[in-house]
Amino acid sequence: MKWASALSCKAPAPAAFLEAAAELDERLGGASPDLLLAFASAGDPAGCEAVGELAAQRYPGALLAGCTGHGVIGDAREAEEVPAVALTAAVLPEVECTGFHVDMTTLPDPDAEISLWTRISGATAHSRPSFLLLADPFTIDADALIEGLDHAYPGAPKVGGLASGGEEAGDHRLLLGRDVHRSGAVGIALRGDVEVETIIAQGCRPIGQPMLVTRCHGGVVHELDRGTPLKVLGELFQSLDVRDRALMQESLFVGLDMREERVEYDPHELLVRNIVGADQQSGAVAIGAALRPMQVVQFMLRDAHTAEEDLRRMLDRRRHSGKRARGALLFSCTGRGAGLFGHPDHDTGMFEETLGPVPLGGFFCNGEIGPVGGVTFLHGYTSAFALFRESRPPPDA
Repeated sequence: MKWASALSCKAPAPAAFLEAAAELDERLGGASPDLLLAFASAGDPAGCEAVGELAAQRYPGALLAGCTGHGVIGDAREAEEVPAVALTAAVLPEVECTGFHVDMTTLPDPDAEISLWTRISGATAHSRPSFLLLADPFTIDADALIEGLDHAYPGAPKVGGLASGGEEAGDHRLLLGRDVHRSGAVGIALRGDVEVETIIAQGCRPIGQPMLVTRCHGGVVHELDRGTPLKVLGELFQSLDVRDRALMQESLFVGLDMREERVEYDPHELLVRNIVGADQQSGAVAIGAALRPMQVVQFMLRDAHTAEEDLRRMLDRRRHSGKRARGALLFSCTGRGAGLFGHPDHDTGMFEETLGPVPLGGFFCNGEIGPVGGVTFLHGYTSAFALFRESRPPPDA
């Protein structure tokens, strides 16, 4: 298995593709890739289409997938709000890659018969696939797509993101082979000698204590084991320092423990969701997710420093595992990058600093796809990494 990634900020897009492809070929040592991921700046949709055509011509043996993005990532560098093309390629011996496209007319219900999902993806559950997913935020129910794939392939890694940079339906482009789609989602199922590990850095830190939901309805929390949510928040506000009080007024979230079984509590494994409303009279709070009684929740704060510490913690945990990645992809929120951290290459630089010079590509997303607690979710403000290596040890291991 061999990976390579390249980035070019030339204009127009075809010139950027040619420059990035030349670097890619050199890093692959002349080997023909089996998988090629191409991400192009959203400001030039026609340029993205040209990149898809050029890529299909230059790498006829590779399965091509890609999309437009607010920013793109290649060679472990980030390019935001500038013309750019990022290419990531992989030579994958003993790995089968199949691509698929789905839109709202062909998307099954999430709990539909598994055979419908396997017909779409081309992969059976016993083949133990991993999935890369790229979706248009305006024209596909990404939550339903993710839920359905989890239903058909429980435990299988699923990672990716929503195209970004457009303002309405039809602005984005999704690439799959020689086809260019303006709606729906494209996916790749990988099977065989490949292992995909995910790192989901949501960029939040817990405040206060974990609590149990004692009364709820849908996404509305009526009561916690410490009182009504607004009563708990009032007490929590009084206990914080000046900086955290300011953050609480503009960057307050809720972390949900999504695990059904009672296992050791880890605040860094919570699913982070927005607070979307509150009722002063009843003290209830509405959040962007369905809840269940006796679920563990904790209030959380997010800022640049917290996002940095969270990512460092997640990468350090991965470094101590001792497993070597051959290549990686990063699906990062448009709300991160230079706008949050004040300079480019923050997440990619920390990745390279912690895990070494692993070929890393990807793009900035309108929503990030990745698992938390064994279940796949659509996230926001998150960096979702996918790390690739052989599932079987190489002969010299």
